[in-house]
Amino acid sequence: MLLESRAVEPFFKNGFVLGCETSQEGVIIDPGDEVNDLLAIVERTQLAIKYILLTHAHVDHVTGVAKCKEMLDAPICLHRDDLFLYNGAVQQGALFGLRVDPLPPIDHYYDEVGPFRFGRYEAVVHHTPGHCPGGVCLQVGEAGTSGQMLFVGDTLFAGSIGRTDLPGGDHALLLRTIREVLLPFGDEAEVYPGHGPKTTIGHERQTNPFLVSRT
Repeated sequence: MLLESRAVEPFFKNGFVLGCETSQEGVIIDPGDEVNDLLAIVERTQLAIKYILLTHAHVDHVTGVAKCKEMLDAPICLHRDDLFLYNGAVQQGALFGLRVDPLPPIDHYYDEVGPFRFGRYEAVVHHTPGHCPGGVCLQVGEAGTSGQMLFVGDTLFAGSIGRTDLPGGDHALLLRTIREVLLPFGDEAEVYPGHGPKTTIGHERQTNPFLVSRT
């Protein structure tokens, strides 16, 4: 699989481009302020982007959605429980002193369609509330297999977990989500967070201070 990520200031949020090396079909995950870098990857690799997949709708994960939609005309996909955040992106930006333009409409909600196929691969959606109501994990692998690449948004980080002090956050629910949804993927599963380096379920199970005393 083709996999590249980029992160830029001020949030240093990871955006991802995934692609099938045989069909040249791909997806973009969480385009934010690094959107120009992601689009440059798409142009360089000549990928046909099938979907814009959002793990959740906090402002740092959606500021590049409008440009992606304009340039690629790919459908935008989100969990409907985060629609209030998505529709409030302008107000979210203002809280950080940022100007954010209104976002284009959502094309698909995750409970309506999926898995999301791109060539030999697919993204299967798992609801992971806690950081926000509509957070999801995108489980990616070859179609028909148990994918071992987890794009978790801000649910789980290397050595930490997502914040829960923003609207819709729930600390107890977040810990339960990690324990009941993410950890069962197994120790070898690779975790690609919304911020920071990638990790594995096994490493976090053994070392993450929020998890070691709870598993």
